[in-house]
Amino acid sequence: MSLLLEPIDVKHVTLKNRIVMSPMCMYSCTAEDGKITPFHITHYTSRAIGQVGLIMLEASAVQKEGRISPYDLGIWDDHHIKGLKDLNATLHSYGTKTAIQLAHAGRKAELPTSIFAPSNIAFNENYQQPIEMSLKAIYQTIDAFKQAARRASEADFDIIEIHGAHGYLINQFLSPLTNQRNDEYGGSVKNRYRFLKEIISSIKTVWQGPIFVRISTDEYHSKGNTLDEILYFTEQLKQDGVELIDCSSGGVVPAKIKTFPGYQLTRCERIKQQIGIYTGAVGLITTGIQAEEILQNDRADLVFIGRALLRNPYWAKEAADQLGDNIDPPKQYVRAWK
Repeated sequence: MSLLLEPIDVKHVTLKNRIVMSPMCMYSCTAEDGKITPFHITHYTSRAIGQVGLIMLEASAVQKEGRISPYDLGIWDDHHIKGLKDLNATLHSYGTKTAIQLAHAGRKAELPTSIFAPSNIAFNENYQQPIEMSLKAIYQTIDAFKQAARRASEADFDIIEIHGAHGYLINQFLSPLTNQRNDEYGGSVKNRYRFLKEIISSIKTVWQGPIFVRISTDEYHSKGNTLDEILYFTEQLKQDGVELIDCSSGGVVPAKIKTFPGYQLTRCERIKQQIGIYTGAVGLITTGIQAEEILQNDRADLVFIGRALLRNPYWAKEAADQLGDNIDPPKQYVRAWK
């Protein structure tokens, strides 16, 4: 069997294959209440039927003011639990494990209300200027991540991912481009990591399962985090009990990024080999052969598929066909599977 289709165990959670549906914002909460809609049920269930090993729900706001848009999925209130729990029951029925990405947009929130960030620097001239977070606001946000993790547990998720990439709030604390604080949450690389460290520590008081963290491994700016600083963060994440680094890039400040197949893999591989932690590869991975190469050459442990899964909910079967391998279908689809 190809490595892509082999099971893998992550802190006692066994994924039936190494294919992950990457978290992708759908902006489809019609009532602006952050609740699951019929679209979400169809969207995610079709990929479970398609035999994806791990389905990771899109960025879900831990605070209402932390939404990217008014139409984001939410997990800031106990009223969100039932819809998420019902969705998980369906996804689990197809043998798929589930994860949720806990997120806060910070200065990249596009909302008609006040927004918050580590420093009062707008993303660009088209974005609202954020309010610099007080220590009280920081502590409240750390607790919001904790409460979101509790809700994720009650909703029966298998894995939590903390969104620390793409220029959203946690990334804003990590980066010297966006964090100009003079207190214990700013300045040194250790201080800039403090916010994420305390979020992880808080989450672990209510959550026993695996924790992934998505980070931007390259900020595409000469004054952004260096590779050594990224490696410092990933070493700290390992020490703090994180199971996997989801290796993305960019989004901290406006930048032109040259993309090509596997363009984010170099640092993903470096983190895996140097830090000795599971990594997830993401970014223009479109074929089973490409995904298999990544795994066989020990460049990552999981392959996160985004747009290719939007185009084809049955990408896992397509990948298996390309590899001359077989992936079991749901019984209702057996007649058309080969």
